[in-house]
Amino acid sequence: MVPKLSWLRLDSHHMDPVEFFSNHIFRMVFLGTTVIGLVAGALGAFAYLRKQSLISDVIGHAALPGALLAFLAAVTMFGVNGRSMLLLVIGAVITGTLAALFANTIAARTKVAIDTAMAISMTTFFGFGMLLLRFITNNPFPGKGGIQDYLFGNAASITRADLTTSIAVGALAMGLMVVFWKEFTLRSFDPVLSTMLGFKARIIDTLMFTTIVIAIVIGVKAVGFVLMVAFVVTPPAAARQWTNTLPGMVMLSGLIGGLGSGFGAYLSISLGNVPTGPVIVLVLFAILLFSLLASPKRSVVITALRRMRARRALKQELISEGSTR
Repeated sequence: MVPKLSWLRLDSHHMDPVEFFSNHIFRMVFLGTTVIGLVAGALGAFAYLRKQSLISDVIGHAALPGALLAFLAAVTMFGVNGRSMLLLVIGAVITGTLAALFANTIAARTKVAIDTAMAISMTTFFGFGMLLLRFITNNPFPGKGGIQDYLFGNAASITRADLTTSIAVGALAMGLMVVFWKEFTLRSFDPVLSTMLGFKARIIDTLMFTTIVIAIVIGVKAVGFVLMVAFVVTPPAAARQWTNTLPGMVMLSGLIGGLGSGFGAYLSISLGNVPTGPVIVLVLFAILLFSLLASPKRSVVITALRRMRARRALKQELISEGSTR
């Protein structure tokens, strides 16, 4: 069952922006989801360009065992708070990156296709994560209450410390993208040329997948592992309809992710007892649908009109040729 903000129910007829942003919890939900959408949208552009959008699903499911292992290590070995977002992010980043590299290694060294390799990696890591989740829920570990929320997320639980962690870790991932922009770009568009120029494919892939993993795991507490795939895939797909350049696509994708997530969070709370994550996903899908229909160069409407004109011109040309004979 998807957690809901049932204890934050408001009468939507009396909700206004001033009231919304004056409430600390609502403000944390809005800012937290906006940061998540911004980082995931910008970094998801590289997964989209590499035609590995499913890798976000792999990472999202593979991050579960990492977060749970970090929780177990914190409460059993170090005796500290196992629900610390920083610890959970570190654990999730490790297993998420390993899963992405595992899938690409299988595809590179065997005859297994990349989509099949990603499915194998995702189910293996997620299955291990579900076993860990059952183990934790069946044993008296301190602070385990609500640990299952990481499957679906609970935006209402975002704290100021969580927001600070998301901003700091997200900024680190964005910084890596800027520093290795040339390497990421070349690896995404022409991996063969990248290797010929001396760039280490394994190192670049590790750095790239690490940034994508970070973009996904910072949204786990608010949205959950299951829905984060939409935050990584949908904004780049929408942005691609409007721009032909990589910088433009990355910036627009981040903008779509941030604004769409923030608006979805505001909408979910304004409507009352509605889960935040699914509402954000629907808002992002609405933006994608609008982009597919309204973009001036790639929309399905424009494409259909171009094909219609081309067929009409070809028909006229054939008629003209036939009449001259």
